[in-house]
Formats: sequence, C-alpha cells, structure tokens
Amino acid sequence: MSSGGFLKELQVIGEKLLLKLQRLPKADPVEIVCFCVILLFIVTVLVMMVIACSCCCYSCCTCGGHPDHRRRKMQVRPAAH
Repeated sequence: MSSGGFLKELQVIGEKLLLKLQRLPKADPVEIVCFCVILLFIVTVLVMMVIACSCCCYSCCTCGGHPDHRRRKMQVRPAAH
C-alpha cells in the first residue's frame, strides 16, 4: 500500500470516529458501553506498548542514553558436589 493510500485510509477512519463521537450523546446505553469498552481496550494496548518499549530501552541504555558496558553476561557453572 502506498503512503498516499495509507493516509487516505487513516483519514477515513478518523472521520468515522469523529462521526461516531458526534452521535454518541444520542446513542443507546448499550452502544455507549460498547464504545467505551473498545476505547478502553485501545488505550490499554497503547499503554502496554509504551511500558514495554520503555522497559526495553531502559534495559539496553542508561538514563544518559549511553549503553551500560559494565553489565556482562555471566556463565552459570554447575555446583561441585
């Protein structure tokens, strides 16, 4: 898909969402609850992605943005009996 087609598709989805939000005050209670559940799901997925990315970046880099070269993998050796 070309970038122009992708942007057009995002615009169409945004317009549908805006139309849905404008009709929400007059909607049935069931439709309002369904919309809120879907919105909560989307927000939860986005928050989990941000947390996962921040944890991944934190484990690779220090707060200054430089990798921590002091951390090295250690081999685990079996204990002698």
